[in-house]
Amino acid sequence: MWARGALRARTDGGELPISSSTEPRINERVRTPRVRLIGIDGSQLGIFAIADAQRIADEQDFDLVEIAPLADPPVCRIMDYSKFKYEQAQKEKLARKHQTKVEIKEIKFRPKIDKHDYETKKKHVVRFLAANAKVKVTIMFRGREMAHPELGLNILEKLAGELGEDAIIETQPKLEGRNMHMLLAPVKKKEVKETAEATEQSELTEAAEAMEPSELTETTETTELSETNEPTDGDQADETPVATDE
Repeated sequence: MWARGALRARTDGGELPISSSTEPRINERVRTPRVRLIGIDGSQLGIFAIADAQRIADEQDFDLVEIAPLADPPVCRIMDYSKFKYEQAQKEKLARKHQTKVEIKEIKFRPKIDKHDYETKKKHVVRFLAANAKVKVTIMFRGREMAHPELGLNILEKLAGELGEDAIIETQPKLEGRNMHMLLAPVKKKEVKETAEATEQSELTEAAEAMEPSELTETTETTELSETNEPTDGDQADETPVATDE
């Protein structure tokens, strides 16, 4: 009954209820008696009666948009609201396009897994990491296996060690109920390159430090000797003309 009455009130020209939409009120939907008005260029125009503010917006062929309804008085801005909504939609679309979606795969092991099954599951882990997905490795315990959690921990540590530089441990092994979990994340190419460069620089430094002092002294003496052997103007022989019989 109440809903039908409300519908009749709207049909008979009664006030529309305030919309629950998150969109701002524009033009005739702004019903406050006075507003603080901002121009199309962002300038402060002052406080106007709502009718005058709407007239200014209409004269410029733009919309009157309420941007701060809780202010005293509420703040309205003159703008092209359709263009504004389009630009906002484009920005949101671009932001969604550049979002990185991280996928988490799960591989389950048993504490007494045999070698063949272990190698097969490890290949799946490598494949998931290569596809830039995180991998949740789970050890499932049953019955009396709960008395030996170190078996599951050994498997997780062995797997992390064999993966080497292909993965980093994002979440250390943790026992929750009857399961032990570890989260692996792929190593980014940039991080791999930086690690390789750091290793190469470290090897060069160690090689320089390992060089014997005698080798350095010998190199210096050779350089000095080569410099002293260069001919100078004072060392050049005098040329005496030879007399010939005419």
